Amino acid sequence: MTHDHDLVLRPTEAQISAALNPPAGRNGGDLVVETLAGLGATTVFGLPGQHALGMFDALRRSDLRYVGLRVENNAGFAADAYGRITGEAAPLLLSTGPGALTSLAALQEAAAASAPVLAISSQIPTKGLGGGRHGYLHELPDQAASFRGVVKSVHTVRAQSQIPSALAAAWTSALTAPHGPVWVEIPQDVLLAETALPVVTAVDAAPEELPPRPELTAVAADLLARAARPAVIAGGGVVRADASGKLRALAERLNAPVITTFGGKGAFPWTHPLSLQSWLEDRHSTDFLEDADVLLVVGSGLGELSSNYHTFAPRGRVIQIEADLGKLESNHPALGIHADARLALQALLETVPERPDDTAPARVADVLAKVKSRIDAQQLTLEQDLLAAIRRALPRASSSFWDMTILSYWAWSAFDPQGPNRMHSAQGSGGLGYGFPAALGAAVADPTHPVLAVSGDGGALYSIAELATARQYDLDVTWLIIDDGGYGILREYMTDAFGTPTATELTRPDYAALAESFGVPATPTTPETLEQDLHQALTTPGPSVVVLPAVLRMFAATHLG
Repeated sequence: MTHDHDLVLRPTEAQISAALNPPAGRNGGDLVVETLAGLGATTVFGLPGQHALGMFDALRRSDLRYVGLRVENNAGFAADAYGRITGEAAPLLLSTGPGALTSLAALQEAAAASAPVLAISSQIPTKGLGGGRHGYLHELPDQAASFRGVVKSVHTVRAQSQIPSALAAAWTSALTAPHGPVWVEIPQDVLLAETALPVVTAVDAAPEELPPRPELTAVAADLLARAARPAVIAGGGVVRADASGKLRALAERLNAPVITTFGGKGAFPWTHPLSLQSWLEDRHSTDFLEDADVLLVVGSGLGELSSNYHTFAPRGRVIQIEADLGKLESNHPALGIHADARLALQALLETVPERPDDTAPARVADVLAKVKSRIDAQQLTLEQDLLAAIRRALPRASSSFWDMTILSYWAWSAFDPQGPNRMHSAQGSGGLGYGFPAALGAAVADPTHPVLAVSGDGGALYSIAELATARQYDLDVTWLIIDDGGYGILREYMTDAFGTPTATELTRPDYAALAESFGVPATPTTPETLEQDLHQALTTPGPSVVVLPAVLRMFAATHLG
């Protein structure tokens, strides 16, 4: 009796000949790039470094496209965005020690946002490993330890024969729900040594599926079918799982209002009659969700921002679908379903009956009217007008990437992305400098549409060097820099808390002149001309910068009651 798993594909004579006669001049770095190509990678990001030169030398013998950024952290942000846009694991090539460590903040964001990034770092030579102090440049006593608390998995290589399997295991980990960054380290001598191993031609690394347990979806379906006031919170897991279509179908079948988290922007159509949009930092929205007798939370851990700063206290039954086991019931008791959002929503669609309710759209409209009234009373027309101008100027199919700046905080709640997987920000971990390098990665992933990046002047200084990258690769990214003279949101926080701000004011360059010095066209703009200037920049191929001097205000938070 023969079992399928006992079958082994027999190599052809041509494959045997190629395996027995590998081309000369290959090294361990070639095994890396051959494996990446075999896994399906087409593009890699990174920066070269002394210990990693074997990988970078091998790139010139491969068909992989290399996109080099100027700072490792920015390369990580670019890989993060590439992974979000394509759904593929984005390889990130790094050197040892300082180069590797500089990527940590980007990998933290990728972990928080479930972006698949395959970070591959060099390491000091194998004879120096073991925790001692051997005096090698870039040496750390335990480099991998710096990454274990950040990435999904850590994979170490100590011999060339381990390279394909280690990279395949890391690739599988990165693309298994929840997606996320992974870490592989390979010593310098392993990368540089000539290899007689055959060319890597095919690698099996299919991500594992994470289906829901059927007894749990049966209970969830029964709860939703009998609910009087169901509601849905849709998080980033819906976007990562490409499950927005299934979410809409389920919401319409249940007549259940849907609010999207800031990480889940675009998971549900903004103007749909059941859409509560993304007003999570509003007490009217919080009250509505608390009043639901059955609340379905899909792809969200209900963390700080998604729970109105942990003031959200649901009174009804909560059903939580979450691929990250550590987030399941971490903030609220629930019927916890550990599953990929797409598979769980499909299971519910197969079992939940139609639920008639012609009152839901009116209840949604009432909440949105209350939110609008509250915002209108604060006389914040400049901020709303700027968002509206950006929305009109940005093509519908274009992606936007937002740094941690006041206008981005507005956008989390008030911006219509006009589709799933089109609006991205660094709200996962909250680090500065994300917007522009991430937009560059998105432009590499999809060069058919212009990409918008939005930064404050403080965040812009984190990634200003990447203007050179934008020009070098002629990437179609328009960078809007809101120049308010410092760290605007921190200025506001400190003024509210202490009466006066400290360490928030910045000496800045002339951003337009600086961009021009990189060969990147730049346009100073005003609130009145922003839409026209953005439209011009976005419809002109290649990189561009638009600078808007403006001091913006955040809308008053309502999580205190």
